[in-house]
Amino acid sequence: MVSRAERGALADWFWTIDRYFLAAFILLMGIGFMLSFAASPPVAERIGLDSFHFVTRHAFFLLPSFAVMIGLSFLSPRQVRRTAMIMLVVSVLLMVFALFFGIEVKGARRWVNIGNLSIQPSEFMKPAFVIVCAWLFSENSRQPDIPGNFFAMLLYGIVVVLLVAQPDLGQTILTSAVWGGMFFMAGLPWFWIILLGGLGIGGLSAAYFALPHVAGRIDRFMTGEGDTFQVDTAREAIIRGDWFGQGPGEGIVKRIIPDGHTDFVFSVAAEEFGILFCMALVAIFAFIVLRGLGHAFRERDDFTRFSIAGLVLLLGLQSFINVGVNLELLPAKGMTLPLISYGGSSMIAICVTAGFLLALTRHRPEKRAQERSLFRSSRSVPAE
Repeated sequence: MVSRAERGALADWFWTIDRYFLAAFILLMGIGFMLSFAASPPVAERIGLDSFHFVTRHAFFLLPSFAVMIGLSFLSPRQVRRTAMIMLVVSVLLMVFALFFGIEVKGARRWVNIGNLSIQPSEFMKPAFVIVCAWLFSENSRQPDIPGNFFAMLLYGIVVVLLVAQPDLGQTILTSAVWGGMFFMAGLPWFWIILLGGLGIGGLSAAYFALPHVAGRIDRFMTGEGDTFQVDTAREAIIRGDWFGQGPGEGIVKRIIPDGHTDFVFSVAAEEFGILFCMALVAIFAFIVLRGLGHAFRERDDFTRFSIAGLVLLLGLQSFINVGVNLELLPAKGMTLPLISYGGSSMIAICVTAGFLLALTRHRPEKRAQERSLFRSSRSVPAE
């Protein structure tokens, strides 16, 4: 335990970090590693790999992911902004590279090879995009002569074009929802609400008619006809788990879920550990979102407020989409459950998001001094 009397970077970090946030993220990482033992061996055996192939790789990414989260949590808000700008530029360039030279998986080009690792640049783009847009929105509020909102819309357009070109409709919807929520917080006029809402509906309609795989997923969701094997088996796994589950290693339906270690790990958790366990898992994500929004509500600096709100919306909506697909409340879409599903790019990128959140929610002495100064000035203003 670090004493309050100690001085130094580590002591300052320990006493200023939001330890509830930190505990929630570490708990999710631990649960994700535990569930990898339940969800990934059947998938590995089915494709001819060693039973613990994905477990080993999941463990391999845990340490660097944790290091990234802790390392970023030491940054100041200005350093967070600069880091996000560099990350966004690199991610966008890699997304362009992936369109021409990336790995094609199921008709989509989302991955690039760097050495022996396959990286999905769009995963790292998301938290960086949130931070940069938060800065642009805040600059527009602070200095109206700077067209921050226009640049944020331009950046959004570039990102959406790249995501649609991959194509990745799920990430497009997620990014659009988070960006729209931040724009609304920044004081989005009704004209833009109506215009952007209409463009969103038009874009979804265009995707339905132009992309056969999108139309197929929506049709299967609406009618229940066609190849619904994965969502049907996921539902069966949840039902079989009942309230308390079948017990660790006792799942049967999980063995035939094609993506049980990634998109449908929630269903595997329900079969082996029960609905109550899954409710507790959802409660952790809800806690992160609500605590983050509480921080944003109390924050006086626009950049920090928009950033915190955008990052927790990113985590919350991604987990909502994943759980919704597992419960057949949403059309099937390949999207991981943050810090739970297998995936190196996803895990490290989520830890980048967590690191930014921890950095921006630290109780900084200069922030407290500013709040005290504002409080004193408000009390000294004579009543009329």
